[in-house]
Amino acid sequence: MLIPMRRQDVLTLWDSPFINFRDFAFPDGEGHGYRWVDIKRFHLPGDPPGDRGLLAALIAHPEFRDTYDGAGIWTEPRHGQWWSDRITPAAYEAVDAPRAARLIRGWVANGTSTPTGLDVRLTADIYTPIRNATSRYLLGELPEEARHDYGPIHTEFHELVLIDRRMGVLTLLVAADD
Repeated sequence: MLIPMRRQDVLTLWDSPFINFRDFAFPDGEGHGYRWVDIKRFHLPGDPPGDRGLLAALIAHPEFRDTYDGAGIWTEPRHGQWWSDRITPAAYEAVDAPRAARLIRGWVANGTSTPTGLDVRLTADIYTPIRNATSRYLLGELPEEARHDYGPIHTEFHELVLIDRRMGVLTLLVAADD
């Protein structure tokens, strides 16, 4: 008898690094633009499901219910500015490494030069994992009715899911402006 994997059997939260652009000295003193990147890394089990199964497990995981407004994890189904129960694996589009990196680099640039320390951190925590991932997914446009009652709260909101089967890690990257 085949026993289906439960969400907690699929993804185990490893860590949650946070990159706050305010922590870096921008030349103009304000180039940070209230931008930040929230990273959630999960260990995969020894025999993980396919990519769509991993996306479903991520969406079902309690850590996915984060509005990224400082309130932390919700019991209600909210994710960013969206109702998380309106997000499905089909909402994610497969993208290649150059496109994923361009998306983040374009958002980071924002018309200003990036401090060296921030470049180093972005390379280690974002660009290298993007390059090394065995697959990458971008959260696509969602319908207006998918917004929760106080969204949008971010000026920009970019979400990538990186799956690195060689390292056994799934990474949820949310890059946004307040």
